[in-house]
Amino acid sequence: MPHAENAPSLVSIRHLTRIFDVSKPWLNRVVERLPKRKLTAVSDVSFEVPERTTYALVGESGSGKSTIGKMVVGLLPPSDGEVEIEGINLDTETDPDKIEQVRSDIQMIFQDPYASLNPRWRVRDIITEPVRIKGGDTNGLAEKLLEQVGLSAEDAIKYPHEFSGGQRQRICVARALASDPKLIVADEPTSALDVSVQAQVLNLMSDLKDEFGLTYILISHDLTVVRHMADRIGVLYLGRLVEEAAPDALFTDPKHPYTKMLIEAAPRMDGFGREITPPEGEIPDPISPPSGCAYHPRCPIAIDRCSKERPKLEWKGESRVACFLAEA
Repeated sequence: MPHAENAPSLVSIRHLTRIFDVSKPWLNRVVERLPKRKLTAVSDVSFEVPERTTYALVGESGSGKSTIGKMVVGLLPPSDGEVEIEGINLDTETDPDKIEQVRSDIQMIFQDPYASLNPRWRVRDIITEPVRIKGGDTNGLAEKLLEQVGLSAEDAIKYPHEFSGGQRQRICVARALASDPKLIVADEPTSALDVSVQAQVLNLMSDLKDEFGLTYILISHDLTVVRHMADRIGVLYLGRLVEEAAPDALFTDPKHPYTKMLIEAAPRMDGFGREITPPEGEIPDPISPPSGCAYHPRCPIAIDRCSKERPKLEWKGESRVACFLAEA
């Protein structure tokens, strides 16, 4: 059964696929008689993100989380499928006014706050750049936003190197808010920070979501983070969405064997001395993924059908799951 959401979808992702050509240069291929090599980073992913909610994407490194985020904000074009934001597909829309409006409603917070800030610019210029480019009023804007994210208005005249990691990420949040967006894609926003600072930034993002009516797509490998932040969680494996559910359903009754493995392997406060079976095998090569279900080489309950046929993402109780053996 579909999950109950009264809010309309702000983001609709349908059959999204991204393939990278990782072949050697043409001359090398001719001399060495090598075929082209294609890497499938995202494969036929579909989900909806209602307004004013947080949708989290989780999975191991290389599962395609960041690639999806970059396609949503327009940094990468999809190889197939479509991304609709506010009902508009930016890859096919021809009205420049509609494209400009939708683009102004999207912002991104990157994983490394220092790498995403211009070290030669003062904080005031960094924060106000999105508004200044459009000719908007920037008078006092940076100071106001800095105070909203828990910094001082006097910090506007400083440079990025004068701040700690957590403070830099707050500056990135302030910059994202400057253009009054509706959607923020946060790509591992706290993974480079200390645990205590992570909590501060996440609490800040949660408060700002309520204050400004924001919608988040949160990309993370930390299950603890997504459990407390997300309204809906999508689990990715080798570029495929294998399960999607609300946090309570996902953590109390995971349907897919991969989801169960992730949850069991995650650190727990009450887990001292517990014994768990370590995950078996490695993530397959995305250049030559397994046939059928991509997880079947590592799955403890796989059957013959799993190696021959790719399971569809179907409703099982309150979850959507791509597994032939999942029970409702």
